[in-house]
Amino acid sequence: MNNLRNRVMLIGNLGGNPEIVNLESGKKLAKFSLATNGSYKTAKGEKVDDTQWHNLIAWNNTASIVENFVTKGTEVAIDGKLVTRSYTDNKGEKRYVTEIVVNEILMLGAKKAS
Repeated sequence: MNNLRNRVMLIGNLGGNPEIVNLESGKKLAKFSLATNGSYKTAKGEKVDDTQWHNLIAWNNTASIVENFVTKGTEVAIDGKLVTRSYTDNKGEKRYVTEIVVNEILMLGAKKAS
């Protein structure tokens, strides 16, 4: 059961091209957003489409895969964990960010023409 703790699995499409950051430490970071789509019916029986946006980050080898193979609109499946961090903004206010740290990524859908 330990493998089920703090585990996130999503299938969706990238909302934009990933932002790649090469850190001075030699580590690589990829930041990107993922849209997941679903739908539900209201009490009146009307179908409502629902899109949820998720902030994702990937490190090192996974970031390299994202950098080389993933672009805006790419459908992917990810496996990761949910993390929340805080920082103080330039106005001195504490801000919180919730992200998914990607452990594995799988490209789905048709290959793009070269």
